[in-house]
Amino acid sequence: MDSNDSGRVISGPTNPMVTPLLTDHYQFTMAYAYWKASKHQERAVFDLYFRKNPFGGEYTIFAGLEECVRFISNYKISEDQIHFIKNNLPPSCEDGFFDYLRGIDCSDVEVYAIPEGTVVFPKVPLMRIEGPVAVVQLLETPIVNLINYASLVSTNAARHRFVAGKSKTLLEFGLRRAQGPDGGVSASKYCYIGGFDATSNVAAGRLFGIPLRGTHSHAFVSSYMSLGEITEKSLRKKDGSSTCVDFVSLVQKWLNKIKWSDSLCGIFSDTNKSELTAFISYALAFPDNFLALVDTYDVMRSGVPNFCAVALALSDLGYKAVGIRLDSGDLAYLSCESRKFFCSIEKEFELPGFGKMSITASNDLNEETLDALNKQGHEVDAYGIGTYLVTCYAQAALGVVFKLVEINNQPRIKLSEDVSKVSIPCKKRIYRLYGKETYPLVDLITGENEPPPKVGQRILCRHPFQESKRAYVVPQHVEELQRCYCAGSSDKKRETLPPLKDIRERCIKQLEQMRPDHMRRLNPTPYKVSVSAKLYDYIHFLWLNEAPVGELQ
Repeated sequence: MDSNDSGRVISGPTNPMVTPLLTDHYQFTMAYAYWKASKHQERAVFDLYFRKNPFGGEYTIFAGLEECVRFISNYKISEDQIHFIKNNLPPSCEDGFFDYLRGIDCSDVEVYAIPEGTVVFPKVPLMRIEGPVAVVQLLETPIVNLINYASLVSTNAARHRFVAGKSKTLLEFGLRRAQGPDGGVSASKYCYIGGFDATSNVAAGRLFGIPLRGTHSHAFVSSYMSLGEITEKSLRKKDGSSTCVDFVSLVQKWLNKIKWSDSLCGIFSDTNKSELTAFISYALAFPDNFLALVDTYDVMRSGVPNFCAVALALSDLGYKAVGIRLDSGDLAYLSCESRKFFCSIEKEFELPGFGKMSITASNDLNEETLDALNKQGHEVDAYGIGTYLVTCYAQAALGVVFKLVEINNQPRIKLSEDVSKVSIPCKKRIYRLYGKETYPLVDLITGENEPPPKVGQRILCRHPFQESKRAYVVPQHVEELQRCYCAGSSDKKRETLPPLKDIRERCIKQLEQMRPDHMRRLNPTPYKVSVSAKLYDYIHFLWLNEAPVGELQ
């Protein structure tokens, strides 16, 4: 564990698999080559960024920073790990290199980053890592790994939240379909950051304090055969004043009343008794949290009437049922029919609030199905979303890159025939410029020593690579995005890692700040990322300097 400058201890990574060995083999071969050439201590600066927003959208949520800071703050290669590395490098590697590895602790590494939970855009450096070149390259793969999926799944969650709307409850139910245990736990954490309200994942609930939700499955319903299986039938009133000796009979009485009521007569005849047994059994176990899965046999002819009978019996004893879950069929139609059923009961039996019973929908939901439900009209209050959310089915990876931009105070540039792959050299600062309506207008990248943009000042913002794309901006508010998270041997003040709830809150506020046309699902407007005029000139000067001149034969 490492302490930061204010004495706070930073714990190691959440996942015990995140160790110095969670890296690519070539990071160790390069480290040896640097060491052999006495180049390993040269001061290098790397930028971490991505080139394209995921899911066909125009924004991304930056996530995974806390785990990176935990990893760097506790970096130490153990004797066992060094022994393994030694056995997997050529025998010609000198012992002095392994002594060097023993001494690495990242105390000289500086990390500057945009706060976790921020809305970010392509080409903008999310993290800047400075330190001895061999050490920073050993950090590359784990850092890219920790940011890539975290940012992708947080963005996926935010997109689902945008389509569902602010008023709906979103539940992450993806553990069983996630890519392994670490994929499942990470998904729960980062979906929560992206705007989900709760998870079914108990391990994630314990690790991160995420609210837990879940009731029962179809197996629970079909495991019961008949009412005779309920041996303990009594249920104490909520206020404790008396006990209902035969709760089963009370439920049956209510089922009969519903069946012959004026408004519901003819909707159903005999409901499935094994389902009714399961619902009664669950209600006796959880009278305050009764939520039933109603589609095991038939939603409207059995599930909903059975649920209502149990809910009405609970109401007699002072308890309030939570609602139902639909896991198959036409969710828009079934939710509307269920709502009508609840409203009829509220009216017929004069039970205020019964019509507002919660309806949860699950069953392979994704952005498209949520959008379709909205267009059809529905009565769903909460969504349980799993496979498409946690596997990021619509896009496999974010494509985060880690590029050298400076070594020994000399700027470096990576060139490519594909302009989108040309890197932006040197140490940089990133500013978000806001317009009159408090919307962000543009992210401006400047050289580290350039004067910062000022409110009310006319600033020329240029596309980094396209000469004709430029615009003047007069910002009403200027925000510098990167902050220091590991100070290394510098005397800079280090940011405190915020709690998960604060990161989630930041993400929600950031998304609310964005202009609606950047956020829409269909043909969103690209957000502008620009460089200062000075940095633009410098990029193109370096480009011409580094690119070989061809010769016509």
